[in-house]
Amino acid sequence: MHTISKPSIRRNRLSAKQYIDGILSRDRTILARSITLIESDLASDQDLASDVIEGCLPHSGRSRRIGITGVPGAGKSTLLEALGCFLTNQRRETVAVLAVDPSSPISRGSILGDKTRMERLATSALAFIRPSPSRGHLGGVAHRTREAMLLCEAAGYGNIFVETVGVGQSETAVRSMVDSLVLIVLAGAGDELQCIKRGILEMADMIAVNKADGDNTERAGRARNDYATVLHLWPAGNDGWAPPVTTCSAVTHKGIDTLWQMILDHRAHAEKTGWLERQRSEQALEWMRNALLHGIEEDFRSQAGCGLEQLQQDVLKGRISPFRAARTLLARFRSGA
Repeated sequence: MHTISKPSIRRNRLSAKQYIDGILSRDRTILARSITLIESDLASDQDLASDVIEGCLPHSGRSRRIGITGVPGAGKSTLLEALGCFLTNQRRETVAVLAVDPSSPISRGSILGDKTRMERLATSALAFIRPSPSRGHLGGVAHRTREAMLLCEAAGYGNIFVETVGVGQSETAVRSMVDSLVLIVLAGAGDELQCIKRGILEMADMIAVNKADGDNTERAGRARNDYATVLHLWPAGNDGWAPPVTTCSAVTHKGIDTLWQMILDHRAHAEKTGWLERQRSEQALEWMRNALLHGIEEDFRSQAGCGLEQLQQDVLKGRISPFRAARTLLARFRSGA
């Protein structure tokens, strides 16, 4: 069992070394403050955040990275808590949950908040839970989820779960940062029509039909067969893995162990075939590209002479098309103006 130290909380910023040392010593308070630092939009925090990330990078990469996605109402949070409690209580494994809340369009903060999520799991010394607002970021994840995941790995959490806002046409970014993606669906709620879409199912490494309990048990079994039939008709993915389908219940905990074994089997397959190494290399490049695009956008916003604010007003008032405004900004960027 890991020992969690409890130093006094200081309101002032720490040095990069203090952040890094706290993370490596598995101090949950320092880990939480470090994630707050890397999520900051303040320019004054960026250099320090980069130093912390660079210092933690050599200590990361050894955890299982697991994405949890599904339609709203599928019970992602409840199922994830049941899975986390199974790992911490029965297997004595460490768990970090990066749960992404939808953001308020007014305050930009989390709508659901962290006080209503995974209360049982949060009491375990082997677990760390961090809800973050999506802040309008597409992909169903927060902007700094990759960086937060890296810090949790450096802190020694062996299983990193990323729970998305929900699944949809734009919510695919989690696929580019995890090793295994679990799609949570329901039976008898229209999911069979909404989720049997090739684009969504192709992303999933396994499917779990949740709420397979009580009167819904039989319907869940039929839904499992339907999904298995559809997946059987498609060729295996580039990794050679055929996604399995199971039923489970977050309430009775039935099938939770089966779902975890699926995750372990997928990890073993990815390691054996070399897919895990290739996938993580591609994900590192994707991380670099996203950081580059975000950096360019921030440069535009920080340069008063680029004309961004004026062009935005011109677009709003219909004096110029969004396409031409973007081309104008790019031209100024290329010329160094």
